[in-house]
Amino acid sequence: MKIAIVHEWFAEYAGSERVVESFTNLWPDADVFALVDLLNEDKRRIILKSKRPITSFIQKMPFAKTKHRYYLPLFPLAIERFDFTGYDIIISSSHAVTKGLKKTPNQLHISYCHSPMRYAWDNTELYLDQANISKGLKGFTARKIINYLRKWDLKTASRPDFLIANSKFIAGKIKRIYNREADVIYPPVDVNKFDCVKEKGDYFLTASRMVPYKRVDLMVEAFSKMTDKKLKVVGQGSEFKNIKNNVTPNIELLGYKNDKELKTLLQKARAFVFAAEEDFGITVVEAMACGTPVIALNKGGTAETVIDSKTGILFNSQNVKSIKEAVLQFEDTAGLFNPQIISDHARQFNREIFEGKIKEYVREKSLNFFNKEVIH
Repeated sequence: MKIAIVHEWFAEYAGSERVVESFTNLWPDADVFALVDLLNEDKRRIILKSKRPITSFIQKMPFAKTKHRYYLPLFPLAIERFDFTGYDIIISSSHAVTKGLKKTPNQLHISYCHSPMRYAWDNTELYLDQANISKGLKGFTARKIINYLRKWDLKTASRPDFLIANSKFIAGKIKRIYNREADVIYPPVDVNKFDCVKEKGDYFLTASRMVPYKRVDLMVEAFSKMTDKKLKVVGQGSEFKNIKNNVTPNIELLGYKNDKELKTLLQKARAFVFAAEEDFGITVVEAMACGTPVIALNKGGTAETVIDSKTGILFNSQNVKSIKEAVLQFEDTAGLFNPQIISDHARQFNREIFEGKIKEYVREKSLNFFNKEVIH
């Protein structure tokens, strides 16, 4: 059986790329497709085993290497133009448009959904405000594009034969938006790379891309009102300049940190703070693998991975007041958290478990779909 693996774009090594990494671990002979490929050779070796993906016409568009997201209105057309003739099984990794690829009735398409298109369904106004395109002609045009993307997204929701969600939270969104059931398989986390450290430092830590929905701004504002507590902030992104304007002396913006540096910061942090309504939250699990308690929003994927009062503190509202109250609650109960118990809890999300579940899922669906054993 011939397999195709499809992903939106390869630009960095984030959560969705880690899923593709496992796909290429399991099916190294599969061909890989992507709208755009911007990987350097080190990341290509890890994610794709040095293989170059088949790319769309967007790869050759002007400024695609730095501004590929500007071509968002063309993404549906680009994904539909891929030719999957000759493939028996198509496995897509989708957070935008790959679930809408076209295939024949004789081809099996399993789509691993990280999230329905977030900027179309969830944080639209937040994205438009932060990008400064919420008003005037720009705002009118942006909303027209988003409306088009929503209609296309709904129209193509029935195309995959099976949907896998990366959390119960995302399975709920899939049901609400697409009216489809999705099986849940949590994404891979390389927890074995993170040793439990019991001796902690004197700082709190947060780490994520600085984009609107991550709400790093709320965490910075909360700690700006608790000047006796240190906060270290790791990450870069479109929000960096805005956030930098609001830091106080107790807050340190560290920018980008490589894996080794981030690991050390995670291991020594008093607690990891996270305010996003995240699809899953890989860094949250990495922090727990280090034996570090997590202070996180009680919504989204973190509500499924963090056990309140055992592996961290969950707060209910995405605002400064709730973050402050959660930090103070943690301070009052910090001695009750056992780093080894926290680390052991994180082990259930390791890559080996994910790959075993995905392999069995594809094998089972293939058996039923083709009525014979096709995956070994």
